[in-house]
Amino acid sequence: MTPAASVAASSAPAPALLRLRDETFDAEQLAGYNLYVTAGAAGLRLGVADVRRNKFVLLEDYAPQPATSLAGQVQQLAAHHDLLGRAGWNRVRLAVQNRHFTLLPAPLFRDGDEARYLELHHALDPRHEVVRRFRHPGQEMVSVFAAEKSLVDWFERTYPGQKLLHQTSALLEGAAHQSERQGARRLYLSVGPQELSIVVVRDKRPEFCNVFAFSTPEDFIYYTILVMQELGLNPDDDHVTVWGDVLHDSALFSVLRKYIRHVRFGNRPYDLGYSYRLNDVFEYRYFELYSLHLCE
Repeated sequence: MTPAASVAASSAPAPALLRLRDETFDAEQLAGYNLYVTAGAAGLRLGVADVRRNKFVLLEDYAPQPATSLAGQVQQLAAHHDLLGRAGWNRVRLAVQNRHFTLLPAPLFRDGDEARYLELHHALDPRHEVVRRFRHPGQEMVSVFAAEKSLVDWFERTYPGQKLLHQTSALLEGAAHQSERQGARRLYLSVGPQELSIVVVRDKRPEFCNVFAFSTPEDFIYYTILVMQELGLNPDDDHVTVWGDVLHDSALFSVLRKYIRHVRFGNRPYDLGYSYRLNDVFEYRYFELYSLHLCE
C-alpha cells in the first residue's frame, strides 16, 4: 500500500449529504453499469447508470473537505466505499471542476502542445498538476485542462483506459443535448460554490463557454448580463436556463428574476431514465453528473 493510500485508508471520508440507490442495482454485476464521478469545490458526487435500461439507478453526494486535496478526498472515500475504486465497470468517467481549462477547434489542435495552449490562461504547477485533454465527438472541439496530479495518477492507475475530463465538457454536452436543432441561441447557467459556468448554444453547437468566480449576487448577475451583451442577447427577450446548487428562494435566483424576464430552472438530460428514488431531488441539480452519460 502506498503512503497516500495508507493515509486515505486511516481517515474517515466526508459525510454523505445524499445516498440514493434503486433496489434493482446489482453491485455484483458491475459490467452492466457505468460509473460517473465529479470532483471539485462542491465535493464528490457519484452516479451509476444501468447500461441496458439507459437509466440512473444511484446518486450519492459527499460534502467537500476544503483542507484535503481532491485526490485525498477521493482516496478516503474509495477506502470506505463499496463501489468507488472497484474494477469491472462497463465505463467510468471522472470530471474535475476548476477554472483551469481552454477549448480549441479540433482542426487547430496539435498533439503535444496541450501545456502551451493552457499556459495562456493558467500558470501550470508541474509538481502538483498535469494537463489532460478531451475530444468532443461531433463538435470538432478539444478541451484542454489542468488537474491535480495525484488525482490523475489515482484515476489512471485504478481505471486504466477510462476517461478523465473537465466538468465544462459534461456541461457542454448536456446543454447541446437539451437545445433544439435550428433553434434560437440559448444561454445556460450552472451554479457551483462561488463559481458560475456559462454556456451559450445554438443549433446544438456551443458558441461560448467560460467559468467565472463570484462572491456576491451582484457579481453573479454582472457576469450573466455581460455575456449576454457581448453575444447580442437581450435580457428582456432571450431565455436563460439555470442548473446547479441554487434554490428557488435564494438571493442568486432572485437577482436573475429581477434582471432577466425569461429565466427558468433546467431539467435533467432528456432520453435518459431515472430511478424513482431520485424523484425528490430537484431536476436542475447534478446536471453535469448526469451529462457524463453523454460523454463518449
